[in-house]
Amino acid sequence: MSDLIFWFFLGLFLISFFLIGWLMLPFLSTIVLAAVVTGVFNPVYRCMYKKFGIRQTFSALITCVLIFFILFVPIFFFTGILSKEAYDFYLMGKTAVLDGQVKNFLESYHVIEKINTMLSNINMNVSIEDMNRSLSEVGKVLGLFLLDQAKLITSNIFSFVVNFFFMLLIVFFLFMDSGKLVDFIIDLSPLPKDQDEKLIQKFKDMAGAILIGYGFAGIIQGTIGGLIFAAFGLNAPFLWGVLMALLAFLPIIGIGVVFLPAAVFMFIQERLFAGCFFIVFYLVLSFGVENILKPKIVGNRVKMHTLLVFLAIIGGMKLFGILGIIYGPLIVTCFLTLVDIYHENYQKMVEPVGSVFSG
Repeated sequence: MSDLIFWFFLGLFLISFFLIGWLMLPFLSTIVLAAVVTGVFNPVYRCMYKKFGIRQTFSALITCVLIFFILFVPIFFFTGILSKEAYDFYLMGKTAVLDGQVKNFLESYHVIEKINTMLSNINMNVSIEDMNRSLSEVGKVLGLFLLDQAKLITSNIFSFVVNFFFMLLIVFFLFMDSGKLVDFIIDLSPLPKDQDEKLIQKFKDMAGAILIGYGFAGIIQGTIGGLIFAAFGLNAPFLWGVLMALLAFLPIIGIGVVFLPAAVFMFIQERLFAGCFFIVFYLVLSFGVENILKPKIVGNRVKMHTLLVFLAIIGGMKLFGILGIIYGPLIVTCFLTLVDIYHENYQKMVEPVGSVFSG
């Protein structure tokens, strides 16, 4: 009889768990983003609450106002500029024709013939038209991606504003009740307390590393890169700055995807000093941020292979858009933490079973 009661309760519990998940599914992105933002700004809240003795409610409210000015105002202000430049870039890619100087360079120095000579061993060849189509396709893809992300905001300003303030509302209550929520999750989980705490701490470390470390480094590289593009008279400097800020999250390619082709473009235009400056500046900026600034900010919180970080971000952006920069590494962090817990606590329980079957 007791077994029947247990299975009946378990069935009801699983049904209610499924229903509550279904109920919260439309708000999942907002809740996850609110949890990440709460983790990043929690030191500010705790400083006001514990160090300066400000009441808990006012500390949470002041921190939410700070988040509003740090996140909402820049996003709302810059999205219009990004949308316009992304649309112009998309149109340029859609109707692209190789720049006259580029075409003259390819024809004068017989670049296409040299490329075809190298490709002759594998029975391939390219033409100026092929290169033009490839460049056009790259332009369309980049422009369309950024345009789609900008449209998520500009197409429905009311929805964006409502979702942002809904996120702030969640952040406000997480500041005050996050400790109780964590205790509730730990009590509900069948895992031992130390394993639950390890999993939660890894999430906090990764979220902080992404938004504070990688985010700050991306803002620096994107801002400086955009200013350099503007100083040298290149089109759509804001668009390129945003693109570099996003690419800065990728540990392997980074902003070189933008800076190195820009340097080649300068050489084609016979602006030798500008081309050399772009290469040297890229190396100095990338090396300084990746090897000096980012390690100091991130520290030892993120111990993940460089290639895995790269794949996590690329896969996350493909599945979830811009927010995939956060979701991808968090999913991988969850998996790797569970792997560590398995090796430390459960692998020895599986090995004897494996040895029996192998014998």
